[in-house]
Amino acid sequence: MALEAYRRDMEGCSRCSSCKWVPMSQMKSHRFSQVCPSISRYHFHSFAGSGKLMLGLSLLDNRIEMNDSVADVAYKCTLCGACDANCKVYRDDIDIAEVIEEIRATCVENGQFFAEHQMMIDDLKRENNVFGEPKNARGDWAEGLGLKDANAQKVDVLFHAGCRFSYDEDLLGVIRGAATLIRDAGVDLGVAGKAESCCGGRAFGLGFRGDGKNFAEDMAVRVKSSGAKVLLTPCADCYGAFKYAYRRMGVDLGVQVMHISEYLKALAANGKINFKNRVDRKITYHDPCHLGRRSEPYAGPWEGNKLLRPASRKRDGRKGVYDAPRDLLRSIPGIRLVEMERIREYSWCCGAGGGVWEADQELSDFAARERIEEALTTGADALATSCPWCERNLRDAAESMGAGIEVLDVTELVARSIKGEVIS
Repeated sequence: MALEAYRRDMEGCSRCSSCKWVPMSQMKSHRFSQVCPSISRYHFHSFAGSGKLMLGLSLLDNRIEMNDSVADVAYKCTLCGACDANCKVYRDDIDIAEVIEEIRATCVENGQFFAEHQMMIDDLKRENNVFGEPKNARGDWAEGLGLKDANAQKVDVLFHAGCRFSYDEDLLGVIRGAATLIRDAGVDLGVAGKAESCCGGRAFGLGFRGDGKNFAEDMAVRVKSSGAKVLLTPCADCYGAFKYAYRRMGVDLGVQVMHISEYLKALAANGKINFKNRVDRKITYHDPCHLGRRSEPYAGPWEGNKLLRPASRKRDGRKGVYDAPRDLLRSIPGIRLVEMERIREYSWCCGAGGGVWEADQELSDFAARERIEEALTTGADALATSCPWCERNLRDAAESMGAGIEVLDVTELVARSIKGEVIS
């Protein structure tokens, strides 16, 4: 949809600044009351959700020209959706996140974006991943695990690792352990190996709609040819793309999409996995934006007054995946789960999304360090999450701060309880 289709959203903003703050009913302290990394870092209204609505309206009405300054505001944003979820506590006729996506698409149409993003798109086209790593090495992480080749054999479940898990050597044990858990539960599991490509979600989020759709359509073909009934991913970024961005791009995968936390919870409920060993840790959990508020399926465009939309056609961030990771943690003997102040749809972003990690390391680090500081106030000795992008950024922040808190994937803790050892 073009930016013009969101004119009513932009004109309807009352500049109440609810997009900047955790709702009053959920606020527990002044220290952790802010929810938008961009406005918290840059302290100028244009960087808030409301400011971007004004920016988009000004573009439509030719009060400003598309230039570097517009792109600077549009891309110094993690596209975490916190502004959207918090605005919708008070207003449900404004879709801020979709407006930001349309502003970015307009930026790309006019050649206004960061050089780092062009490099990422070039890497995607050349090597099918956002890092520019060799595409022939994409499936190396699964070497020796005995997983089925989904390119040659039909499978019930297609396991999509994603770019970060496929190439981040520090997270190799996490992805291998996760796949091993599923395999050992007797699931007919397959991987595409070096034929797997990026989901295309980052290209879509940056406004490169054509490139995003190319990768989405490629993914749909791969899923169909595998015969899979379930597309399973341990990456929240990919999960959010499959559930939301694909529908916005008009691509139907035709299968059930599940995050690994949902799948492991189902296996536990069916007695296929058992938490046998104690893991005596005090854990706090970080909600990945693309597993939570950004994973709600796109419900389609709405013509006319959005106040008349039924609840089923609204995305307010509340229907994301929040309980499955927490239920897994609570199922593990010995784990004590303690919550941070900003959780679920009101969670603070890790800073790795929206192209910020690639192009604005200062903002990315700022967001991650803020989250580590919040985690430390809980007294937890480890911070668990369900996304490799969050894990990477939060690990780096914790290490640079000398925070003394371990950052883990939930599947690592599950594996420790089931297997009694760290799988590598």
